[in-house]
Amino acid sequence: MTKVTRTIRDFSEIADLIAAETMTTSDSFSAAFEAGQDVSRIGFGEEELTSDMPDATEAQLATEMLVRTMFDVLRDTRMESIAGRLAWGIVHSFHKVAGQLDGEADKATLKIKELIRSADGSEVMMGELEEAQLLCQSLDEAREAVACMRDHAAQTYLAETGRPWSSPRGSLVSSKRTASVIAAQDFLAARRQRRAEAHSPQGPVVIFSGGQVWEDHALLTERLDAVKARIPAMVLATTAQDKGCDAIAAAWAARSGTMLIAFMLDRRLGKRAGFARNEQLLALRPVEAIVCEGSGLQSHLAREVRAKGVPAHFFALKDQHGGQAAA
Repeated sequence: MTKVTRTIRDFSEIADLIAAETMTTSDSFSAAFEAGQDVSRIGFGEEELTSDMPDATEAQLATEMLVRTMFDVLRDTRMESIAGRLAWGIVHSFHKVAGQLDGEADKATLKIKELIRSADGSEVMMGELEEAQLLCQSLDEAREAVACMRDHAAQTYLAETGRPWSSPRGSLVSSKRTASVIAAQDFLAARRQRRAEAHSPQGPVVIFSGGQVWEDHALLTERLDAVKARIPAMVLATTAQDKGCDAIAAAWAARSGTMLIAFMLDRRLGKRAGFARNEQLLALRPVEAIVCEGSGLQSHLAREVRAKGVPAHFFALKDQHGGQAAA
């Protein structure tokens, strides 16, 4: 029997070969890598680019391969234990570049504002305004694509480790913007509104808090599933701890596609930081709460939830499968 071989010349051919067998491009990649304008410009004074956006399927596959390959190469070796740390860095690199592009777009926004204030109707000024707006739109477009890749890399990290990836600081925001050509003032107003909505998602809020020691994943995820079944548009707000109950809730949110708001401690408040965070959660006017036994902060939140009459689910350590005793 003759063995048929195929020569692969570059990554795009690898992507095409694998995609034909296994890959379905997600809606998020299809949207993020859809060209919103005919031309782009990534820096002041640079030439306009008319080339296409990267292929969405190839971008999705390349992102996943970057993370998975690290685990595959190190699995069953003496370096297996550090695969997660290296993969975390890969996801963080996407996050950092997305932040850099966002900062550059903010600078372009300031340039647009300056040009609007000094508008004299001249052709030179109008040309500069159009260039600044194109630059801002192009940076926004690139930022959304990189943020989409970061989100997918984070999902792959979660699938490999069972732990949600979390950035060292700041919010994770990714939402494809409308890229229609509009007047400069309207463009700035729309950009402000998009950023505000991305950081303040609309929907009924369910608050969640628990200790850093928790073993029974199923107990919490089943209750979260039940809450989401009743409140499909729910937004989950947690106390942002990177292990225990909050990590379980974050992993569930990533898997179920639920918007997550992670409230970090404001260390400047010292010993009051945890209680201030509880107050922030309650200020969201939650429609429901899930509080698991942990420290005095969870006890305080449970008391406040009861006092405000918020429908709540309370779990003690002893409620876990296996009957772990409360400390």
